[in-house]
Amino acid sequence: MSKNEKLIARFLAMPSDFHYNEMVKLLEYYGFREVKKGRTVGSRVKFIREKGVAILLRKPHPSGILKRYQLKQIKELLEL
Repeated sequence: MSKNEKLIARFLAMPSDFHYNEMVKLLEYYGFREVKKGRTVGSRVKFIREKGVAILLRKPHPSGILKRYQLKQIKELLEL
């Protein structure tokens, strides 16, 4: 099993300790790229895929652990 397959399996299990950095890797695997909006974006991050699909996230801090509702929303968007 590859690293990406392990990451997808971990994501689908909806763990309570899924980190923001793991999500960035997962979204990059699915063809999303992070959009830099400027200096005033704060903790908001936008990921876009070429087909126009956009995902908006708030960077969790200080722990970096994503909330369960964020995982569910991304799972629905990715249709996994």
